[in-house]
Amino acid sequence: MNIREEILSGVNKIVIKIGTRVLTNEDGFLDKNQIMELSKQVIKLCSGGYSVVVVSSGSIGAGISALGLQKRPNNLPELQAAAAIGQGKLIEIYNECFTKHGYHAAQLLLTRQDFEDRQRYLNTCNTLHSLLNFKVIPIINENDTISVEEITFGDNDILSALVTNLLRADLLILLSSVDGLYTTPPTSGKTCSVLSVVDFVSDDIKKLAFKQKTREGIGGMKSKLEAAGIAAGSGEAVIIANGRHPDILSKIMNYDNVGTLFLPYKKKIASRKRWIGFIARPKGEVYIDEGALDALQKKGKSLLPSGVMKIDGNFVKGDVVSIVNVSENREIARGLMNYSAEEVQKIKGLSSSLIKKTLGYKPYDEIIHRDNMVLL
Repeated sequence: MNIREEILSGVNKIVIKIGTRVLTNEDGFLDKNQIMELSKQVIKLCSGGYSVVVVSSGSIGAGISALGLQKRPNNLPELQAAAAIGQGKLIEIYNECFTKHGYHAAQLLLTRQDFEDRQRYLNTCNTLHSLLNFKVIPIINENDTISVEEITFGDNDILSALVTNLLRADLLILLSSVDGLYTTPPTSGKTCSVLSVVDFVSDDIKKLAFKQKTREGIGGMKSKLEAAGIAAGSGEAVIIANGRHPDILSKIMNYDNVGTLFLPYKKKIASRKRWIGFIARPKGEVYIDEGALDALQKKGKSLLPSGVMKIDGNFVKGDVVSIVNVSENREIARGLMNYSAEEVQKIKGLSSSLIKKTLGYKPYDEIIHRDNMVLL
């Protein structure tokens, strides 16, 4: 049994992200035939017993086509207008393709805030699981009509990783216009090869994110590697592959050596810890000394005030913060705070026995309890 078969044979739930360049032609207009082809491949997976969720770009391309524009707009209001028109067109095409085979498409438009608010996060999770229990294929996209930051930076790669975490899916497939992660820039004139397997999204791997963003797609390999790091770090496999290759999804699930497979490099993390470690954005930083670093990484301890050297940010109790190794200025964990920034500023560097004397109260010995912490 090769590594792909070993990893993919146990997959039941799949998130498939389809990039803009996969769904549009050279002029940037939506390619309906391509959507139909990919829809057939998705249906084939569903018929084979897999639960599938699709994160699809393409709403702006669909809007450009509907408006009869000659090129992609350059300003945000026009991009958002195109997205508003294109969302309906895009889901209409998906639904038309799916209903021919007895399935329905359901549209979910999400923003980062839907993931960061714990209640909205759980509601989204429940909705998706309910849809999967019916004969429905969720089609997810960012709500580009209102998400200024997301529409600027092209965050559907990250969105797909967050959806993978939310669902605890076994596999994230990122379909792009490239064959995988190249070892050298594909336009350099040199013979370049695609890495078949990546064990860990290291700094050296991140350096392979050559600037190959297409005219329509604005995510690029950098965001795909970031997405791979999020999903693989939670214990899920990730594959980057070319969505224009015929029957690519079947080839992947038949263990063919296509694309780049990112191995899950941690045991599966519980849903609550996924939210803490990979979904909620930190509200500040807590910088720790070497003793605290050793206690967290090697001894599985909680973070005590004695190990805190400095803080940054205006966080409150219950906020997620980054835990940073001060000597290397490197984030090593994330966790839920038991104290506010104002309180930590007063007790940092002190023994837990001095918390009550300093603050006048002591609800916790720990700044962050181990149960509310995720090592990165």
